Amino acid sequence: MNYRERITVEPGKRGGRPCVRGLRITVYDVLDQLSSGLSPGQIIEDFPELELEDIQACLGFAADRERRIAGLQAK
Repeated sequence: MNYRERITVEPGKRGGRPCVRGLRITVYDVLDQLSSGLSPGQIIEDFPELELEDIQACLGFAADRERRIAGLQAK
């Protein structure tokens, strides 16, 4: 999956933080709920406008960001 098709950044929305499909739901919101132990299904219950692919895109975004940070620190 290419998370770039689902994760958007708009300067005037949520302080320019990465959001899901232009919604006001940030990647952080989704990751925070996952880290709190909620399942993707429970998150979708809380945010019915989300799709399973959006949650997967948030994870892909976070993994890519971590890879970039680790790559910068290794230099």
